[in-house]
Amino acid sequence: MSSGDRFICGIEIHQQLNTKKLFCSCDSELSEENASSFFRRLRPIAGESGIMDRAALAESKKRKGFRYQTPPKVSCLIDLDEEPPNGVNEDALDIVLTFAAMVNAKIIDEIYFMRKIVVDGSGPGGYQRTAMVAVDGHIDVNGKRIKIETVCLEEDSSRKVEEKDGEVTYRLDRLSIPLIEIATGPDIRTPEEAMEVALRIGTILRATKRVKRGIGTIREDINVSIPGNCRTEIKGAQELRLLPTYVENEVQRHTMLLEIKRILGTRDVSICDEMIDVTDIFKECTSKVIKGALSDKGKVLAVKLHGFAGLLNGDDGKLRLGAEMAQRARTKGVKGIFHSDELPAYGIDKEFVDRVREKLNVLGKYDAFVLCAEKEGKAKAALEAVIERAKESLIGVPEETRDPQPDGTSRYMRPLPGAARMYPETDVLPIVITKEKMKQIYDNLPELPEKIEKRLVTNYGLNEQQARQIVREGNEDIFCRIAKDKEMISVAATTFLNIFAEMEREGTDVAAIPENTILAIFKSLKEGKFAKEALPSLFRETAKGTPVNDAISKLGLSTMSESEASKIIAKIVKEREAFVKEKGAASAGPLMGPVMEALRGKLDGKKMNDLLMEEIKKVL
Repeated sequence: MSSGDRFICGIEIHQQLNTKKLFCSCDSELSEENASSFFRRLRPIAGESGIMDRAALAESKKRKGFRYQTPPKVSCLIDLDEEPPNGVNEDALDIVLTFAAMVNAKIIDEIYFMRKIVVDGSGPGGYQRTAMVAVDGHIDVNGKRIKIETVCLEEDSSRKVEEKDGEVTYRLDRLSIPLIEIATGPDIRTPEEAMEVALRIGTILRATKRVKRGIGTIREDINVSIPGNCRTEIKGAQELRLLPTYVENEVQRHTMLLEIKRILGTRDVSICDEMIDVTDIFKECTSKVIKGALSDKGKVLAVKLHGFAGLLNGDDGKLRLGAEMAQRARTKGVKGIFHSDELPAYGIDKEFVDRVREKLNVLGKYDAFVLCAEKEGKAKAALEAVIERAKESLIGVPEETRDPQPDGTSRYMRPLPGAARMYPETDVLPIVITKEKMKQIYDNLPELPEKIEKRLVTNYGLNEQQARQIVREGNEDIFCRIAKDKEMISVAATTFLNIFAEMEREGTDVAAIPENTILAIFKSLKEGKFAKEALPSLFRETAKGTPVNDAISKLGLSTMSESEASKIIAKIVKEREAFVKEKGAASAGPLMGPVMEALRGKLDGKKMNDLLMEEIKKVL
């Protein structure tokens, strides 16, 4: 997609700050220690406007209960909403002010915290505290100015552990870890630009040296709309490389829904709110889903959708309103629905389809129906959601919050929340930002990424692309510490640019490897405890938590003397003597494989090659 007028997009970045928790002195670390727990149910309340937020109402209708685990040292009575906050963490506020200054945002001179109603269980009190700190900043990405509309300080939510039987278990270790929330303007015009903007913001955040690293410490919300239509939000994306895919797929979904709206506008459409019991038709049906529902004292209910045929699952696969309806239905606790565009199938033969059509009087060319087989209460709730979604299709794209999936698609979560969910926080005093405070912030601003990149190029001979990648990943400080030894510049660059990149593609959380572990590995390399060829396997092993010396022993990486290596290489050459005589010096390439297999990590690669050539010459 290259046309910038097809859609508009903005992103919100949520980054954990590396401080204590926002309103208490608890450590802001995840914990797997055994924890006590307590149970709560949450109910929505009206916000400051007196209106109940639609997203909170939708969550409350799921009627879930919530169990909260409270590991020691990382949770307290403040997290439980049993004690008022101690006051705002000054370090966290300074980090947010620093970032705001780095993006030229206007600092608000008196900061007020608000409560944001959240009843999905992610906070035991049914709300999240948030405060706007700055507005109207900007960043430059590839020569284009992107507006930073707001910079906020807020508390992170609880960590979901499991969900089953209508009960969700959360752990309070993540609750109230300070977050900076950065919202861009709707200035993004291509999927790739979304990733570039996120990269730029992430690089500036890491330049503060005060943000957390690793999987789960930074999350992106993606807001997408086609001009003149409603906005949807994909909430909590974590893989940066997937941002363009999420944007692309969401724009395609919007385009599909607008086409469905157009087609419906040409037809005689009616949506019946009545649910009709068609259980008697399916008593002899062999469908596993229907047989299972009926054996569990369930029913088969149906709704009529005049004018929707061919739009629930179009022949070309491009019109898929049925999938949208199924996602809504699943939020009511059912496994799925059947619709007439996909039947007969799934054990439901044509005779049953025909009998349903006759009973519902959906016999026209464009008439459709939807079935749900479940306990009566669940089936009714699911079909109510289907009816609501059918009505929304007449307006095009409904405002939704959607859940990102690992394949780059998204699923319906709940309606898009609005301003009705906000109300004042009375337990946290307003914070006045003085001129003295801002002078301190401006006098101590970190280097911007581009300045760090130039320094890496000048001091260490990296090219611009290498320097940019090291800075983007936030590895410039540890690179410089290692590269003080000039002999280590090349191997350090290879580590951060290639080895770590490959490990991340394999799914290893490289950012979780402690800096002292990385430094210890390079110290051992310098001391000759192993050869540099062993670095990839050694980093993979230490990423599992194995201490460096133990990893060296476990992998058998202790260095070998040249005389010992020569004996091994001589044996390899002797076993292949005929091949060496036939190929001459050209045999070195093929023989290097078994040599490296025998000596990898025990001897430098160049030295291996030199010894191999010596042994080949002896044969020739």
